Amino acid sequence: MEQLIKIHIEKLPEGVYLATSDDIQGLIAQGRTVAETLEIARDVARKLIEAQAEMQSGFIRKIEGEDYGTNHFGNKR
Repeated sequence: MEQLIKIHIEKLPEGVYLATSDDIQGLIAQGRTVAETLEIARDVARKLIEAQAEMQSGFIRKIEGEDYGTNHFGNKR
């Protein structure tokens, strides 16, 4: 599933480009060109979204008692 996010790109004094986004917390990407920076930002955004989904699914499993190393009868798996 694709999402549209706003990405802010600025040219740093060192001559490289920096991408950030208010839409995805933690998204920071740096590249030598605007195109390279956007490509890296896209990959970083995808990984951050996947990690967030995995964390949420792990949290749900813990709430349901399925992630403690024991089954519902208290026996170790």
